[in-house]
Amino acid sequence: MKRAFLGELEEVVLLTVAALQEQAYCAAITQTIDQQMRRSISFPTVHTTLQRLGEKGFVTSQMGGATAERGGRQKRLFTVTTAGQRALIECRHLRTQLWGQIPTPILQLWGA
Repeated sequence: MKRAFLGELEEVVLLTVAALQEQAYCAAITQTIDQQMRRSISFPTVHTTLQRLGEKGFVTSQMGGATAERGGRQKRLFTVTTAGQRALIECRHLRTQLWGQIPTPILQLWGA
């Protein structure tokens, strides 16, 4: 099976789904990314990214209950799959390895 890679935005969205747990629906994901990362992102961009993550098998979704705040409409709730968990762990491991290769004097110059 061909290994599916995560792009930066996919990684951020997947991490946000993992962080939000039962509250991981598109609007909440968009708002969290805006607030936590101070990065403006559109609802359609997050929606498309969630679809792509679903196609890769990294998230699943189901319809939640209807809410008054949404005019009685249901929210589509997202969950990270086992494959998604593995992909995130692999990304974290790779980033840690790369950071570990930067010489300490350089990190000190950077204030890291």
